[in-house]
Amino acid sequence: MDKLNIQIGNLALKNPVMTASGTFGYGKEYTDFIDLGKLGGICVKGTTLHDRQGNAYPRMAETPAGMLNAVGLQNKGVDYFVSNIYPEIKDFDTHIIVNVSGSTIEDYAECAARLSDLDKIPGIELNISCPNVKEGGMAFGTSACSAADVVRAVRKVYNKTLIVKLSPNVTDITEIARAAEAEGADSLSLINTLLGMAIDINKRKPVLSTVTGGLSGPCVKPVALRMVWQTYNAVKIPIIGMGGISSWQDAIEFILAGSSAIQIGTYNFIDPTISEKVVNGIQEYLDNHNIAHIKDLIGALEV
Repeated sequence: MDKLNIQIGNLALKNPVMTASGTFGYGKEYTDFIDLGKLGGICVKGTTLHDRQGNAYPRMAETPAGMLNAVGLQNKGVDYFVSNIYPEIKDFDTHIIVNVSGSTIEDYAECAARLSDLDKIPGIELNISCPNVKEGGMAFGTSACSAADVVRAVRKVYNKTLIVKLSPNVTDITEIARAAEAEGADSLSLINTLLGMAIDINKRKPVLSTVTGGLSGPCVKPVALRMVWQTYNAVKIPIIGMGGISSWQDAIEFILAGSSAIQIGTYNFIDPTISEKVVNGIQEYLDNHNIAHIKDLIGALEV
């Protein structure tokens, strides 16, 4: 597996395969299916400063080649995570990354600060797709200025690896990527879900209680690949690619497009062993093509 080790900020990953926030719980839910120690890292469920009940049901819907979700970041807050969840997962033989969300810049910074002292949490993933309540609900990640503001605030209070998760619901993702990089992000992860909706034609009503929700799954992969490739050509920091990955072949595509590592999300619900299969598949690909190291594939797309 020496061919697979990769560096993301200060994180030395044993391989480039991670799991995406919101699709893998806190990792412990999957221990009956795979050896977590074989993964490069786990990005756990979204965590906010305060307890959140999430959105009203129904908040999930199946779509062709994907799914919509409007769960609404349901969690019991960062203090509950520190006192109750962290002790149960801190000794997993892989990197545990906490996805941090908030409704104000102050929420983001305070949540990150409370996680900074946890020895076995070496990094956080900043979800800037959250609505900024002070700005009328516009997501932080849809404006370069607001993205810069929240990354700057968190960087001041958090000195471990800072990954910023980008929203695809923008005109130019490279503008947001460069803003996050300029304010001290160590890495970028992309893409978050695309905004979509589903309609019940019999009731003539939206399927989701929130009308719209986040679209994920294989259907978003072409969009994700395009955005990873654009971002790779716009920034210097490493990229963690995600969006519709359901096989090791998909993972190789993302790496060729510029991803140093990848995250598997929705497909965990279909095949809970997929992440381990992807690790093995990448290893076999390198062996079969006589590639010395995974780094030789990053951004190696010939255009």
